[in-house]
Amino acid sequence: MVPEMTAQKERVKNQPYADLKPFHLGFHVGLHAQDLILTNTGISSDGEIWFAEIPSYSPGFSVGIIGDMLLNPYFNLRFTPTVHFGDKNVTFREYETGEEFSTSVRSNYFMLPLDLKFSAVRLNNYRPYLIGGAYTSFDLGRKKGNPLLMKGMDYGLSIGLGCDIYLPFFKLCPEIRLCFGLKDLLEKDRSDLIDPQEWKYSNSLSKATSRMIVFTFNFE
Repeated sequence: MVPEMTAQKERVKNQPYADLKPFHLGFHVGLHAQDLILTNTGISSDGEIWFAEIPSYSPGFSVGIIGDMLLNPYFNLRFTPTVHFGDKNVTFREYETGEEFSTSVRSNYFMLPLDLKFSAVRLNNYRPYLIGGAYTSFDLGRKKGNPLLMKGMDYGLSIGLGCDIYLPFFKLCPEIRLCFGLKDLLEKDRSDLIDPQEWKYSNSLSKATSRMIVFTFNFE
């Protein structure tokens, strides 16, 4: 006697035509952590040698809007203007004495990413995806007079992954993304500093590039 074979039934799909829209809008909110890749020179100032690092990270808040254009069943072009509110705590340490100096570099990035999203085949009410592209960002929170100052404009590449979760009335999409800045952000012209003693902190560095990890919830 041949045993009866039964196939697993597919669940009822929420919003079965959501991915067929030529264009759609949404928004996202989340958290992020800002980082700087610092290149130390070891140049001495008045006989001192200072080195810098970021010993810990502070969480920041991210919010933005989503514009999505369907290219084909698996690829979408996305434009997601986003504001990232946060800061970075930089610690300088003198090589000989161990003296430390800490400063906070506040950066409110207005980021303009253009991404290509590649989605896998939808399984019931879940659809994982990969996303990546390029971005330009503008620092709206830079403050002259700080011992360490970054330039106002940056650009770079980003890559991430997420999953579309189809709910009855909208899609909820948790996403994690890594951003890699390509521009040297270190401001070397420090004519804004009143105290010449503070020049040694910028002089102890030759380069600074941005890094950021972002975790957001997309609502589409």
